[in-house]
Amino acid sequence: MRSMKSGMVVASVASLLALAGCNLDQSPKPAASAENGVTVATVNGTPISKSRIDMLLAQGAGQGRPDTPESRQAIIDQLAMQMVIAEEAVKKGMDKLPEVTERMEMVRQSILATTYVQDFMKSHPVTDEALKAEYDRLKATVSGSEYKARHILVEKEAEAKDIIAKLKKDVGAFGKLAMEKSKDPGSKARGGDLGWFDPSRMVPEFGAALSKLEKGKFTQEPVKSQFGYHVILLDDTRPVEAPPLEQVKPNLTQQLQQQNLKKQLDELKSKAKIEIVAAAAPAPATAAAAPAASAASGAK
Repeated sequence: MRSMKSGMVVASVASLLALAGCNLDQSPKPAASAENGVTVATVNGTPISKSRIDMLLAQGAGQGRPDTPESRQAIIDQLAMQMVIAEEAVKKGMDKLPEVTERMEMVRQSILATTYVQDFMKSHPVTDEALKAEYDRLKATVSGSEYKARHILVEKEAEAKDIIAKLKKDVGAFGKLAMEKSKDPGSKARGGDLGWFDPSRMVPEFGAALSKLEKGKFTQEPVKSQFGYHVILLDDTRPVEAPPLEQVKPNLTQQLQQQNLKKQLDELKSKAKIEIVAAAAPAPATAAAAPAASAASGAK
């Protein structure tokens, strides 16, 4: 049973999380405010809170950055420099520039959207009943058979025919012949054993020949594929079974969370009044591209 990978919704949410450390307001604040908690440094009277350092370290932990005194000091130095520069920008009135205010509003909306999604996921956990129902539904779709087989791969048809002739006299020699003759490095050392597999994973010629074999029988003619000539022995077959619930529970839970989130976001979008006033115009052709396009048109 394959687990569903995270969709576009979660991918966009993950990108929003990276914005959580941005400073939206660089105006001076009281040296120690209750909402920011413990102050670890101040820059011209504006505090840098311990909670902000902790948040940035938590984000860096996912990238393997350790929480050490040195890393904390490095973050404080970086934030202090950022605040000094931001204050200078405010003095020059850059915080009032249209492009700046628009970007700040975009960041604010991104953080709010991320916070909403995180709260929704936390307040709407996947229930055991929903998990069991989805597992049973997917389990019912599992069908087909798995095969356990061995093969010997050689370069020339004559070699394969010679092996088949030897197997007709002694099928028990298959493993020894595979170790001596097979060109397949993955199975040669195991006597040609391929283990259990879905025949659809194999090249079509191999799968077709395998499906015609009876248990304990081998192909009476060489099977040609893009890799060479195969001699195949079918050891056993069994029905495909779904893995146990506990094995797929983490991925299945994540899948249901994504479905619930998408349903909620689709509902919010359906209730919103969204009007596309004008589609974005395509980028104009560069000066260098324009003559080339004209020349190509003339050649036609």
